[in-house]
Amino acid sequence: MVTLVAVLTADVLLLGEFQSAPPSPVKAGPQPVRRPPSAPKENKENLVAQSRPQDPGVKPLGQLRKPHLFVVTRKPFTTELLGKVAKVRGVRALELADAASVMIDGKRVQTLGVDPSTFRAYTPKVTAASDGLWTNVAKGDVAVSFVLGNDGGLTLHRQVSGPGGPLRVGAYATTGFGAVDAVVSKQTARTLGLPHDNALIVSAPKADSAKLRKKLLGVLPKGTQIAEVDPRTPPPVQNVTYQGNSFMSGEQITVALQAAMSKLGRPYVWGAEGPDTFDCSGLVQWAYAQAGIRVPRVTHQQWVAGPQIPYSQAQPGDLIFWRHDPTNPGYISHVAIYLGNGKMLQAPRTGDVVKVSPVGMRNFAGVVRIAPSVAARVR
Repeated sequence: MVTLVAVLTADVLLLGEFQSAPPSPVKAGPQPVRRPPSAPKENKENLVAQSRPQDPGVKPLGQLRKPHLFVVTRKPFTTELLGKVAKVRGVRALELADAASVMIDGKRVQTLGVDPSTFRAYTPKVTAASDGLWTNVAKGDVAVSFVLGNDGGLTLHRQVSGPGGPLRVGAYATTGFGAVDAVVSKQTARTLGLPHDNALIVSAPKADSAKLRKKLLGVLPKGTQIAEVDPRTPPPVQNVTYQGNSFMSGEQITVALQAAMSKLGRPYVWGAEGPDTFDCSGLVQWAYAQAGIRVPRVTHQQWVAGPQIPYSQAQPGDLIFWRHDPTNPGYISHVAIYLGNGKMLQAPRTGDVVKVSPVGMRNFAGVVRIAPSVAARVR
């Protein structure tokens, strides 16, 4: 089954004992920061399956282009519509793609059909530079995100089911577009039943992405969805004053933590949002929703759902994040809920269950304190 993909917004899909007192106000100005222990360096991982014969149609990587907006329309882009987008001030480059939600290996996966030669320039450097990866895609393989491969069980070389028949997992390739977890060639996209040219990647390096988004919504058809590829991070607590009422109340924290703890032992299922199975960010979203807090769906959006705080100041109810993805080392790929005393609640990966664990510092990214008014606005 194939359904139209939705942009990665906060409200649309593509995409023990707890402290009861509210957090103290966080004041501006310098604050002591205790950095967690450095993570040990890991060996470079194999990210590409055995390459198929080199495809002369896959062009070498040219200039890398930073993607800023991801656009999905209900109907294919026309030449006229692309011309309107190109004329908007700040737009420097455009890349067409096919986008849909596709059942792969029994999982609903947000998938892009792309031209391997040109789309590669819009991906993170490790992914973009791999000739073998894009050759495999051009030859009919599916490239999946490291998170889907590692946590979701779609390992390299596996033959997985798809709408048009079996697909080989040919590489781990993080697109950088949030919940988009699979990439195929446009030719393969036809066999999967993806709509044609209904997605657009916009590069606008000198524009304010939020303002550009509003401009494009004004020239594109009704029903168009646009997400910022890299949402702006809220200022750290050292540079801004957040009053106690900027954050969750003690009662809300208790409700969210009790809800999360009630799911101990439930299976991890990639892409699951509860109430019986969860992935890491799905557990966070579900638990906080029980306390009336609207939290965005995916990890990189939850990373900007409030200010970052030093690990030494972490309190129960804060979120802890990691960067485990070698295909995009800056990408936030895992989240857990801090319980206090060096413990966390997490939904780890396929084959595991929701559980309490010690806070791990390998590939540690940081701690975020949920600010409900900020979290509700993440797009």
